[in-house]
Amino acid sequence: MINQTVNLIPAGVHPFDGHSMKVACSSCNLRELCMPVGLSPEELAKIDEVVATRRKIKRGTALFRNGEPFGSLYAIRTGFFKTCVTAEDGRDQVTGFQMAGEIIGLDGIVNDRHTCDAVALEDAEVCVMPFERIGELSREVNALQHHVHRIMSREIVRDHGVMLLLGSMRAEERLAAFLLNLVQRLHSRGFSSSELVLRMTREEIGSYLGLKLETVSRTFSHFADEGIVEVKQRHVRILDTPALRRLVNQQPGV
Repeated sequence: MINQTVNLIPAGVHPFDGHSMKVACSSCNLRELCMPVGLSPEELAKIDEVVATRRKIKRGTALFRNGEPFGSLYAIRTGFFKTCVTAEDGRDQVTGFQMAGEIIGLDGIVNDRHTCDAVALEDAEVCVMPFERIGELSREVNALQHHVHRIMSREIVRDHGVMLLLGSMRAEERLAAFLLNLVQRLHSRGFSSSELVLRMTREEIGSYLGLKLETVSRTFSHFADEGIVEVKQRHVRILDTPALRRLVNQQPGV
């Protein structure tokens, strides 16, 4: 269903009551997405000690901002974020969208300060992982160090993919690649492989893809006219996944 949600908030806890609380990785539904797999109970217990608290971030507010001191990585437990930087003309340039099970805050490692803003696109919740403590534990749990390296590598690969989008693809190809990537990431979290709710605006999609708002809207309409997708405001249903893949791969239709 389009409006499918994942409830990861313990019973009796108000989802946004404004305070942080302790959380155990060993009992989290998303541990296989943001933590190494195959850990022993003892190793999981050590990682539980690293995750200091859980923070709640209301829609439209920042988890961290450009220039703020870096101290922790954040595992998204629920909700959606966008990362963005401010261009020279004062406009926000969206650099990525992050969802439950993904890690944000890696941008701060290089200079001990964050280089972008991370803003919640809906009410969200993150697990706070002090980076110094992660480094200490990585020396004890080799799988954790390897996992952190994999996360960093994944971000590099994703950045290369964005560069390819912006450098060589037409508007239809960019939007097709964006939709395919988004629905694949959601599907790995138990959501539909063909239906999704866009948490970001079309303007934010355009900023990320290097397209004007009018171009994004026109391309969605074109996809709808071609029977590739069905769009109802932010609800999108993919009707012809192979057509989107052909666009991305530049394969002619059968």
